[in-house]
Amino acid sequence: MRIQVECKVDYRGEESPQRFFLGERPVEVMEVVDRWPASDRNYFKVLGDDQGMYILRHDIEALRWELVMFKMAEA
Repeated sequence: MRIQVECKVDYRGEESPQRFFLGERPVEVMEVVDRWPASDRNYFKVLGDDQGMYILRHDIEALRWELVMFKMAEA
């Protein structure tokens, strides 16, 4: 699922997601739990302000973001 992502740049000059949108609903990134590179993509496992866990994929060549996985917070 393609999504819109707003990023911030850290002290090393690397982009990290700060906020993304599920349709019209913004989700603030509370924490980047993990990140890992692939050949032409970067992956970010993030905790949203809704307590959901998300994996976001950034396609470096196509300059687009996708939601790969979502897990709702347990009640």
